[in-house]
Amino acid sequence: MILLIVVLSLVVVFVGLRTVAFLRREKEDTDVFNPYLHKEKAGEVLHGEMIAFAENLPQNPQISCGVYARIFKRFLDAFISFFGLIILSPVFFALFVAIIIDDPGPVFFKQTRVGKDMKFFKVHKFRSMKMSTPHDMPTHMLQNPEQYITGVGKFLRKLSLDELPQIWDIFRGKMSIIGPRPALWNQADLVAEREKYGVNDLYPGLTGFAQINGRDELKISEKVSYDRKYKENISFWFDVKCFFGTIVSVLKSDGVVEGGTGEIEKHKSKVGK
Repeated sequence: MILLIVVLSLVVVFVGLRTVAFLRREKEDTDVFNPYLHKEKAGEVLHGEMIAFAENLPQNPQISCGVYARIFKRFLDAFISFFGLIILSPVFFALFVAIIIDDPGPVFFKQTRVGKDMKFFKVHKFRSMKMSTPHDMPTHMLQNPEQYITGVGKFLRKLSLDELPQIWDIFRGKMSIIGPRPALWNQADLVAEREKYGVNDLYPGLTGFAQINGRDELKISEKVSYDRKYKENISFWFDVKCFFGTIVSVLKSDGVVEGGTGEIEKHKSKVGK
């Protein structure tokens, strides 16, 4: 009995120390320079047209949100994500093993994304690309992105399973279940377009209205148009519609294009030449 108590105590201490270390790293992740909130120094980290976007972000309109968006939405996010982490733990374990067997290396990877009020945070994903893939770069900016995707990664991306670790980001209060997908820190054109309509005031989502209306194939202007409609009509039933619409889109693989935003439009242009 005493031995059992000692072992359990050691386990609790170990888990506690690992949790403290993890939370400390998470804090360090947020303590990074953000050019969108410090526009006078934007030129130090951005280049070319991106400097202009960051330095000249438009003033967004103040669109008030209802009680659901301000209070109940976060409560539902925390409640659902907590049980989601527990229920999906076997799936996490299976994918963990599959990723390691297919391409040895870290199972998860983190990217700097733009969160609520344009504050940076680290988004978590299952690694679906090879270790040699350039980091913090949108897929559509890669030359021949297919060459970087692992075998397991193709399966993960087709069913959007690579996004599952973001349930943790929802639980820790950095994301929401439904909302605009978080932009990469260097996607200044997308951030600036969203700022025109106050979309950056929202928590980014695991899925959103744009994801059930085109996903990767949408151009930035179209994507932001859907994000704007979502903000202006946010409600519990709108979130329910987006949630179940996402399930249908994932099962049908609608709008999944390797190469990312606007890739289908680019393909059509090439064909037309």
